[in-house]
Amino acid sequence: MDTPELIADTSPRLYSAGAAFYFDQATLARGKELGLDGFRFYFLGRGGVLGDVEWPVVYSAFGYFKPTLVQSIWDSARQIADPRAAGRAHYQACAEFGRTRLGDVGGLEAFCSAAEAVNGAIDAAGLSLYAALSAEPRVDDPPGRAMQLAALLREHRGSAHLLAVLASGLSVQEAHYMRRPGDFTTFGWAEDETPVITDDHRARQAAAEALTDTLVSPAYEVLDGGERRAFADGVAAISAALGTPA
Repeated sequence: MDTPELIADTSPRLYSAGAAFYFDQATLARGKELGLDGFRFYFLGRGGVLGDVEWPVVYSAFGYFKPTLVQSIWDSARQIADPRAAGRAHYQACAEFGRTRLGDVGGLEAFCSAAEAVNGAIDAAGLSLYAALSAEPRVDDPPGRAMQLAALLREHRGSAHLLAVLASGLSVQEAHYMRRPGDFTTFGWAEDETPVITDDHRARQAAAEALTDTLVSPAYEVLDGGERRAFADGVAAISAALGTPA
């Protein structure tokens, strides 16, 4: 399995699996302990690793959301809880989710070893949300650590993809609508803000996906054949255990 094949096989699975804990009932309960509802814990928890920053910093790292929604949710959430505390609680909720759901999955030690090698090879320049999360400590047990690594590598590709979208001449509004039209209004956009999508937009979207692959590829080049197989098998097993789409 070469690098392009590895990325093509694992990236869609990591996209789904790495986010599976976001609105899990146990995660929501952790947020409630901080006084936060689900959406505010998502924002303050996922973005809290950036620190107690102003909302434009979070918008720049998240992308895709309408800026006024980011401002409203972030500013109201940080009045309730400390962003750094929420960020750490969120990543701990990720680990707890892994312990609950991945305890019987085999091969997690090998997956974690390979995933850590990838993480160690990433140049974080320009990848603010990934960089912030990668600085957080990870737990030692394989199920919890595997889930945290899945979430971390999801942020790696997501941060790279945001750069690729803009470099390909798309707005985040256009890119989000093409990828997840059913969630367009959930991200703060109004129905009358729906973009008109042309063949040129679709070509730019394909270019953005290809550029994303190019941006993330160097980190995966460090894996040897056995590590690639351990990584791919681990991602597949995690995805199957979580019941997330491939």
